[in-house]
Amino acid sequence: MSTEKQQLRIAILDLYACTSNQGMRGIRQTLQEFEAKFQSECHVSEFEVRLAHEVPNLDFDIYISSGGPGSPLESENSDWEHLYFEWLQKLVDYNNDDSNHQKKSIFFICHSFQLACRFFKAGEVVKRNSQAFGVFPVHFLPAAHDEIIFKGLSDPFYAVDSRDYQVIKPNLTHLNETGAKILAIEKARSHVPYERALMAVRFNEFMIGTQFHPEADAIGMIEYLHTEEKKKNVIENHSEQKWKSMIEQLHDPEKIMNTYACILPNFLTAAIKNNITLPIY
Repeated sequence: MSTEKQQLRIAILDLYACTSNQGMRGIRQTLQEFEAKFQSECHVSEFEVRLAHEVPNLDFDIYISSGGPGSPLESENSDWEHLYFEWLQKLVDYNNDDSNHQKKSIFFICHSFQLACRFFKAGEVVKRNSQAFGVFPVHFLPAAHDEIIFKGLSDPFYAVDSRDYQVIKPNLTHLNETGAKILAIEKARSHVPYERALMAVRFNEFMIGTQFHPEADAIGMIEYLHTEEKKKNVIENHSEQKWKSMIEQLHDPEKIMNTYACILPNFLTAAIKNNITLPIY
């Protein structure tokens, strides 16, 4: 059996601005597990976008852009957002150049997803009436049934959601013209008169994002929610019942465990098989 490993150059764009989070840990862990399972060698570099104004160049094969705190609207015209959108435009231009055969794949998570929706004019980014926090069902739209990142998931599937903002009122005419597809929306809430938010969008062949956190792993989240500070925070801001419900659903193998095992690994596998030709050393 060959011991040769496929070399992957992966950039993580960190939008957490040095705030406490589980997202970066989850992304790192996903890449480590993928590397071990698929006999790939991942060369990972991290870029602190919002404070250090760091963005990667075009030397990477795969990019994962993280969630983060704060408003995806107030950063408009900021230096870091200008750099971020400039980086994104360079990748769009690179992929649209037919002479570049090795394409660049990008996954946008939560805050990054909201920024990408602004950049691609996918819909309207607005502040929610109340924070979405917990484990919630996510529902497929027709385009999701042919979407590789959802392979192995049922409809609905469950995801960790934590957001004060959302994307609504999709720009359907523009999305159709550009070939973008809305893949999933949030749960129905018949008791409130609010539009259901977009939860996943494929912006183009190589760029996709989710409003929820596919990098959230059940074991890590359970440990995190059991810390004294986080437990107190959830109970004070949401309720003890919400805290208990999250713990219960995190233990369910058909919910977060399955989502974690499918979405980002599927994205990485598709990026290797369909989008890029990587050297074997």
